[in-house]
Amino acid sequence: MECLLTGIRDKVERILPKVSKPARYTGGEYGETKKPWNSVDVHFALAFPDVYEVGMSNLGIKILYHVINRRDDAAAERVFAPFPDMEAEMRSECIPLYTLESFTPLSMFDIVGFSLSHELTYTNVINMLDLAGIPLLASERNDNHPIVVAGGHCTVNPEPMADFIDAFVIGDGEEVVHSIIDSFKSHRRNRRAVLEAFDNIEGVYVPSLNDGSRVVRRAVVRDLENAEFPDCLVVPFVESIHDRAAVEIMRGCTHGCRFCQAGMITRPVRERSSKLLRTQAGKLIAATGYDEIGLMSLSSADYSAIESL
Repeated sequence: MECLLTGIRDKVERILPKVSKPARYTGGEYGETKKPWNSVDVHFALAFPDVYEVGMSNLGIKILYHVINRRDDAAAERVFAPFPDMEAEMRSECIPLYTLESFTPLSMFDIVGFSLSHELTYTNVINMLDLAGIPLLASERNDNHPIVVAGGHCTVNPEPMADFIDAFVIGDGEEVVHSIIDSFKSHRRNRRAVLEAFDNIEGVYVPSLNDGSRVVRRAVVRDLENAEFPDCLVVPFVESIHDRAAVEIMRGCTHGCRFCQAGMITRPVRERSSKLLRTQAGKLIAATGYDEIGLMSLSSADYSAIESL
């Protein structure tokens, strides 16, 4: 195992001078969580189907990275879609898609979780699976392949990607992910049994086991005040799109505009208290060194305590 990872790292280091923004592909950032491979039971790759700068700005990835790595029995590592120049070099040198924390090939993980933020990333998901050497079609995977799951706003209409994804998390993911990890641990030697266990989790849709006769209800974090949230962030080497710390002040939207998908699928409206948010913001600023913080929600001006905050 160690020889394999060293080999991948050496190959990557040789091609980095040939690509733009090589720090996208090196890992080792401040705030990164890196666990010894054999110290955990479940290895979870958080895959964002866009370039590093975009993925590192995604609050959902930051929350899941924190939630999973807080567990003693699981480890989360990050992987992003390489830019075309890096992809070409990786294919030329037969370098599989790898995670930033340990340079481990994606195909060696137990679970690969994609974030589907918008439909234009669908082809990137397929390309990342191909780079990783993971069969594109869910029906072609066996017990030796990772379970491929997907979450994010696009999963409210999962059918366009149903042939490629083993299971979809519809709705909020930070509580469901615990059930997914626990279910995998209980049935890890049997892919069919894992998917059957996933199919019994509220908010999870398994296309191969659900012919449409069973309605999947969206997973909702009811108590946002006590929901898990990072107290430290990975600080990227490359300037990200949103280069600041962030706290989520509210989830959902009060307006319910019919043209807005996000406002309809994130109901009901839930807020965090201004006291908690000030505490979270202080911890993130102290832990990261950022001098700016974003107040994240669909409509922050509608937060009930926005003036005092």
